[in-house]
Amino acid sequence: MNRSLARSGARARALVPIAVAAALAGCGEVGSQPHGQMPPPEVVVVSVEPKTLPVHYEYVGQTAGYREVEVRARVNGILLKRNYHEGATVKRGQSLFLVDPAPFEVALAKAEADLATAEARRAWTAREADRLKSVLNIRAVSRKEYDDAVSTAEIAAAEAKGAAARVAEAKLNLEYTRVEAPITGVSSRALRSEGTLVSGPEVLLTTVTQVDPIYVIFGIPETDQLRIRRDVEAARLQLPPDRRFEVTVTLADGIAYGKQGKLDFTDVRVNPATGTIEARADLPNPDGALRPGQFVRVRLSGAKRPNAITVPQRAVLEGPKGKFVYVVDAASKVEARPVAVGEWVGDTWVIDSGLAAGDKVVVDGVMKIGPGAPVTIAGQAPAAQPGPTQGKK
Repeated sequence: MNRSLARSGARARALVPIAVAAALAGCGEVGSQPHGQMPPPEVVVVSVEPKTLPVHYEYVGQTAGYREVEVRARVNGILLKRNYHEGATVKRGQSLFLVDPAPFEVALAKAEADLATAEARRAWTAREADRLKSVLNIRAVSRKEYDDAVSTAEIAAAEAKGAAARVAEAKLNLEYTRVEAPITGVSSRALRSEGTLVSGPEVLLTTVTQVDPIYVIFGIPETDQLRIRRDVEAARLQLPPDRRFEVTVTLADGIAYGKQGKLDFTDVRVNPATGTIEARADLPNPDGALRPGQFVRVRLSGAKRPNAITVPQRAVLEGPKGKFVYVVDAASKVEARPVAVGEWVGDTWVIDSGLAAGDKVVVDGVMKIGPGAPVTIAGQAPAAQPGPTQGKK
């Protein structure tokens, strides 16, 4: 019997620790969480910090000559000679073509002879009028004879002026046989060869294009113009002074052209065929690297977006009512915050509305949480570095 009592006491002593542990667990003293409940999920957040962001816009454009002038002869005649190398740079006033001057030299000689005759007649009639005037007072001639002499002298003087004008015209036509470059620029190919009969201005001989500076013409979509205007009115965008954007271009091979220009013209009309507004920039082109007709990528810079808020793209989610982000409040609980997004640049969104400075936006761990859920902030993500915004969604 004593042996049975001993065994019962040993079993009772073994059960005491188990009972104590169970009692402590029931009172919540073992572990920091209630029995069977998971700890709050860990998330990584980014603190919203407004900043000023540069904005640029990109479009496809085409180069064009700063001035493009058609070269035409001003007189009719046989094209005697071409005086330039096609495709070469020509200077203003340089002779490009020569129209046969022989007929115009003959015309000038005839006009000069007619002028000499007219001058002689003018001088003779003037002397005759003076002679009759001296004897008019003694009634040696009638008043009518004197008046006729004066009228004849005036007619001769007018005829002399007409002859002088014809001489000037003949000289001008002779000068026009030398067809000159109206501007300094790059010449095109000759459209008429030597020996061709040209009928004055009706016949195009060649063109000369000024390429320094050079124009770049491109179209701005109407939707971009409307968005820019709305952003400016809402103080979300600041344009450069006088809207003179800085312009750079990238060539077809992907290499950036090394010189910058300025936007100098924006049309007020929308092209109904393309839905774009024509714009133009001029760029320096001293070495002729850009040629008219090239397709380039145009980049406009100089605009700024003040107090812009950006968040990483992975933080913006899509819901039934639109885009939203998760924000951690002061009680470490998650709030679903609707946001209006602007440009999508690199790996960031520009947020137009919905967030304020200091908000903590969940970046990593969004798949483990929901509205109102408690979270533990495991760390801060580095501030978003979006670079220049592109002005497009």
